[in-house]
Amino acid sequence: MFSQEGIIFTVIVPKSGGVTSTHAVVVRWLKHEGDAIRAGDPLVELETEKVSYELESPATGVLSRVIAHESAEVPVGDPLCDIEEASNPTTQTGSKGVSNAKARKSKVSEAKK
Repeated sequence: MFSQEGIIFTVIVPKSGGVTSTHAVVVRWLKHEGDAIRAGDPLVELETEKVSYELESPATGVLSRVIAHESAEVPVGDPLCDIEEASNPTTQTGSKGVSNAKARKSKVSEAKK
């Protein structure tokens, strides 16, 4: 939904294609709280039992809150972070909208099996 203060997107752990993972581990954040980001920018590196991949930002804005920190094991569908619309930054946190981000496999970790 919308707010006068701005729109916040909550990025969640997506289902990984045909992989039957129930969770992912946050390997490292590629962006930090307060960083400006664009839709499609690599946001966070996640790892499942079978593959490591970079999750892309679903929106342009500011990374307003990291919910799952590095080394955290996060179930599929649970939140990773909030992205706030850049044109209307606020000091509030919370989820006004939920979005799945696109994932792309990391070349470095494709060899993991």
